[in-house]
Amino acid sequence: MTNALYRKELFALPRDMIYLDGNSLGPLPKMVSGRVEQVLKDEWGSLLIKAWNDADWMSLPTRIGDKIAKLVGAPSGSIVMGETLSIKVFQALAAAVALRPGRNVILSDTGNFPSDLYIAEGLIELLGNKYQLKLVEPDDVALAIDQNVAVVMLTQVDYRTGRLHDLTELTHAAHRAGAVMLWDLAHSAGALPVQLQKSKAEFAVGCTYKYLNGGPGAPAFIYVRPDLIETANTVLKGWLGHEQPFSFDTDYRPAPSIEKMRVGTPSIIQLVALEAALEAWDGVDMEIVRKHSIELSELFIRQVESRCPQVALCSPRLAQNRGSQVSFRFEHGYATIRALIDQNVIGDFRAPDVMRFGITPMYLDSNDIVAAVDHLEQVLREKLWQRPEYQLRSAVT
Repeated sequence: MTNALYRKELFALPRDMIYLDGNSLGPLPKMVSGRVEQVLKDEWGSLLIKAWNDADWMSLPTRIGDKIAKLVGAPSGSIVMGETLSIKVFQALAAAVALRPGRNVILSDTGNFPSDLYIAEGLIELLGNKYQLKLVEPDDVALAIDQNVAVVMLTQVDYRTGRLHDLTELTHAAHRAGAVMLWDLAHSAGALPVQLQKSKAEFAVGCTYKYLNGGPGAPAFIYVRPDLIETANTVLKGWLGHEQPFSFDTDYRPAPSIEKMRVGTPSIIQLVALEAALEAWDGVDMEIVRKHSIELSELFIRQVESRCPQVALCSPRLAQNRGSQVSFRFEHGYATIRALIDQNVIGDFRAPDVMRFGITPMYLDSNDIVAAVDHLEQVLREKLWQRPEYQLRSAVT
């Protein structure tokens, strides 16, 4: 199998490691270290506060937003970088419900990432419990969108199983019922083609430390459909979302652009690291990424199912129905992942019994996939997962 995307030389991966966890934390692109060192020494170190102007720090959130827009099918000027993904979910959801004041249901599914649901619960409490968070099974979302639904809030790719929602189809279903659409792209940005502009979704959010390799805690992004940017509500009225931040007015006037979704002072070192990391995506076609991701995923599934009968596929069988990860259920999944990690095959675990493996064709090829299954087969055949040291849960799984 030829992988035209293979760019492993761009990443600072240990020589003998097979890294199947880019769906949780992407590896360090080599160009990041030098760029961050430059910022520390030549910008922060030498220019100090002058760097906000002389090094153009202030434009980083929108400049990087435009780079990410190209990867998720959004127009220039529709994405801005900011705080954590949870903060961006809150901003987008608050703006979304304000667009439908006569409706009282926020619809999501049981596969959504818990933090998104917690944010929704907190917003509902803040708004005086006038809204209801309704959860349905993923396959039932379209049928559940009725005239009471204000917002449909979904994560495109299920964080446990990799199940993939049809972004365009469900957005159109929401719009037919008069609801607003909010997508969380945490597990799809940089993993598969996303057509935000084509879908006409009102809002989207996403993180950048997974497939985009921005580093732990890298800033999140928020998308607002261009025709709504001036009218979308801004609950978090931070000073950098102001029309003229350095006028220091006591009354808030939102910027007439995507910059209104900025809140506080941006994390410059993290943004610089992300901007450098995104250089790895220069000239990359997301359709090609998807093609190779599917090829490697299919190979992984075939190899595991033919050699490791102890585990059961819990990702969708059909490639078009899953993102860029493959998950298997196993009663002793946590201990098995721990044993694999000790053999330098890095996956991760999600409760109660899911072993997750991210498929990232930029630094994985078919040899890596087969070798990873060699190790998994050994762990299962020799029951290495039974070792006492693998039974103790770490803080992060």
